[in-house]
Amino acid sequence: MPSADDGYRLYSDLADWWPLISPLDEYAEEAVYLAAILSSTAAVPVHEVLDLGSGGGHIARHLKDKFRLTLVDISDDMLAVSRRLNPECRHLCGDMRTIRLGRTFDAVLIHDAIDYIVTQNDLARVIATVHDHCRPDGIAIFVPDYVKDDFRELAGSGGGGDDGTGRHAMFRERTWDPDPADDWVQADYEFILRKADNSVEVIRESHRLGAFSRDVWQRLLSNAGFVAGSGSPGAVPGADSADRALPGRPPTNMFLAHRRP
Repeated sequence: MPSADDGYRLYSDLADWWPLISPLDEYAEEAVYLAAILSSTAAVPVHEVLDLGSGGGHIARHLKDKFRLTLVDISDDMLAVSRRLNPECRHLCGDMRTIRLGRTFDAVLIHDAIDYIVTQNDLARVIATVHDHCRPDGIAIFVPDYVKDDFRELAGSGGGGDDGTGRHAMFRERTWDPDPADDWVQADYEFILRKADNSVEVIRESHRLGAFSRDVWQRLLSNAGFVAGSGSPGAVPGADSADRALPGRPPTNMFLAHRRP
């Protein structure tokens, strides 16, 4: 996940642009699906959810009416963005590899912040964190953007948010794999930021993003003490009729597991 050493400006001095680069509405349909998963697949009722790597709080914004959320992120700047959007949620600064809150939750969710875990050792540490915060019979959901088994180079664009001040942002990206033998891919971003005075700044930076195989995910989840839930860890949502019947839009990849009772 991003840290001070990574130097990713997107999560530091550019964090205030996040709602324009990644507009809130883009998360709505996937959040509906995740809420359905949380409500329908856990062995215990889900009331309290720990959101690790919560970022600017866009997923939380769509889930907080249904669950009591605790939000954890490593970036103070991104937490500031989320606090404005989700003032009623508890926000904590911490690293998903090491944070320990001394309590458990009915469910633990890690959305695309898991992409910033790029080694198997660190992925095992994150999964251990999730296990330590997941109550017996609780549910854990991981939503990585990329899985090694079916990764394909991609190019695209996005953004387009407007905050009413005249600011506007968009981005272009190319995500590719410099070395298929390792567990990460590279996303090259170009952010085009139009300020309120109509001046434009173009910022380019490259991010390393994890792309682990499904076998690695299954092994590490099993090693941590998780068992398969509704659909085994590693299954792509939409692969069976139960997944297709849920409302909302399933993420491209999702790993679902339960902590043993």
